[in-house]
Amino acid sequence: MTAYYAPPGGLPPQSATHTGRAVFTEAYAVIPKGVFSDIVTSYLPGWTDTRLWMIARPMSGFSETFSQYVMEVEPGGGSDRPENDPSAQSVIFVTSGRLTLTIGDEDHHLMDGGYAYIPAGTSWRLWADGTEPARFHWVRKIWEPAEGIEKPTPFVTNERQIAPIAMPDTDGRWATTRFVDPADLRHDMHVNIVTFLPGGVIPFEETHVMEHGLYVLEGKAVYRLNRDWVEVEAGDFMWLRAYCPQACYAAGPGPFRYLLYKDVNRHARLRGPWSTGR
Repeated sequence: MTAYYAPPGGLPPQSATHTGRAVFTEAYAVIPKGVFSDIVTSYLPGWTDTRLWMIARPMSGFSETFSQYVMEVEPGGGSDRPENDPSAQSVIFVTSGRLTLTIGDEDHHLMDGGYAYIPAGTSWRLWADGTEPARFHWVRKIWEPAEGIEKPTPFVTNERQIAPIAMPDTDGRWATTRFVDPADLRHDMHVNIVTFLPGGVIPFEETHVMEHGLYVLEGKAVYRLNRDWVEVEAGDFMWLRAYCPQACYAAGPGPFRYLLYKDVNRHARLRGPWSTGR
């Protein structure tokens, strides 16, 4: 059974050695699991008995397309109005605990491995109904309409119900659990799970327009980020800007797995607040 890492919170003791792996550059950032302490949590209007770690948000020099929260909802907590932006679509991925997600009038009961896609403008509610806190990732992106393209429909599944697709010529050492068909142009973001078995590699420096958020769910690896090789482990988060070179070597004794965000399937903006066009 896969074990997904979730931050336990708390604070390091006063006797702890002040060393760490956190780094923020013009091309990438690494937020290691030791940074996920109580003093960097936040709260949201409309949510009860809930705290979160906000690990990505649109801002100059950082994320351009998405936000990502690591949520912790105590039993009985949650929200009847979780989203304040009708143009935002959401993905929920559960790492531990149990929750009830209501989309429209339909209830869905999610546990670890549970995955939900919620289109922009959709009414939904979420409440933790287990005996332990419900912990999950919440990824948000403004949905970009396109001529002739319908809005996606909501769906709920569990990663255990989806067979990973191995990359060609890798003997299954590098595989992706895809929750959305890459050819489905209704979707302008993908949130997938990537798995490397021990010794699996990305054997070249990927350099592409898609922005990435990577949260390590399990295992450890050495990751190439721009000009640097960085050791990462379960609980770490990486942000990669567009065109940041990247590669990977799974260096641990077990699988290395991460939740991956990327923006896809839309024209580049030539005019507007995020461009230099006139």
